[in-house]
Amino acid sequence: MDFDLSEKHKLLRDRVRQFAAEKVAPVADKFDRTQQFPLDNFRAMGKLGLTGLAIPEEFGGSGADHLAFAIAAEELSRACASTSDILNAHLALCTEPIFMYGNAQQRKKFLPDLVKAEKVGAFGITEADAGSDIASIKSTAVRQGDHYVLNGIKVFITNGDVSDTAVVFANIPELGKRGMTAFIVENGMTGYIKGKKYDKLGMRAGTNCDLVFENCRVPLENRLGEEGQGMAICLSILDYGRIGIAAQGVGLAQAALDLASSYSRGRKQFGSPICSNQGISWKLADIYTQLEAARLLTYKAAWLADRKQPFSLCAAMAKLTATELAMKAATEGVQIMGGYGYMMDSPMQRYFRDAKLTTIYEGTSEVQRMVISRALTRA
Repeated sequence: MDFDLSEKHKLLRDRVRQFAAEKVAPVADKFDRTQQFPLDNFRAMGKLGLTGLAIPEEFGGSGADHLAFAIAAEELSRACASTSDILNAHLALCTEPIFMYGNAQQRKKFLPDLVKAEKVGAFGITEADAGSDIASIKSTAVRQGDHYVLNGIKVFITNGDVSDTAVVFANIPELGKRGMTAFIVENGMTGYIKGKKYDKLGMRAGTNCDLVFENCRVPLENRLGEEGQGMAICLSILDYGRIGIAAQGVGLAQAALDLASSYSRGRKQFGSPICSNQGISWKLADIYTQLEAARLLTYKAAWLADRKQPFSLCAAMAKLTATELAMKAATEGVQIMGGYGYMMDSPMQRYFRDAKLTTIYEGTSEVQRMVISRALTRA
């Protein structure tokens, strides 16, 4: 067992850390307050090769692996979780699915612009009555000649308002319960409407909106995979996406620990730094220990995925562990910093707000526990 990163992974980590420190962190609070998509930084991630990390070089990507993606997501999240969220939605949920399930024509048409960050990707599965229970989606796709006609509304879609390309799921009615099918929807298609933009508690620079389909005409050649293959595609995509969200949790927890630890060393009460108090030092020790465990689980899930080994269970455990730790680390961070951590000019309050979403999207903590417990009982 080798727990050391390769030289390529170390180089990537250092490059992304430098980029995050120089370009992402200085504007994180600004974009959080204005709820503005950081387009310039998104384009810069494209030039750095991050928006095509797991895509082979023959399609313009970096040819890296999922461990590289996890490392990049972690480093971005330490500076700005929204930026990591944007990358995950674009790469893991839109670009990779087109590479994995698209035909030669679709890869040639869509991948170059997505990989170079010249276009923004999104992923549409969630509906008002279909969150954790994705099988309950009501969106429909009816074939008419050389088109499908889509009707329905997708909600809470990350990157939705700025997206150019979206992987969207709808049911083909005549196929019944096995009718879920994936489609590549492009801006400008008749009947495709961007709905309301949401005002969120956290991850505010990772903007969200509804995607509305009113007799939206999608060409036959934009179907992703076969009819009825949508559920399998969706579940596979979410497994990969959970590695990215776990990495977000690790990055957020690290950022909260760094800030809380630094503050505790400089803050003096009753004549000594508050880190000398057991009540504070043990909080930091617990977070530090659990952070190492969360990072190892996340890297292992990515490692398994890269070796084409079953990784769904490990990804669920990584997401559960890392995101709940992120919430704990941010909560304890606010407590350690007291009033200073509660003020809006402290990054800690942003970590606190951002961390909450990681326990909800791409499978709530409860869903991860369902996945884990089912694997345990089957075993």
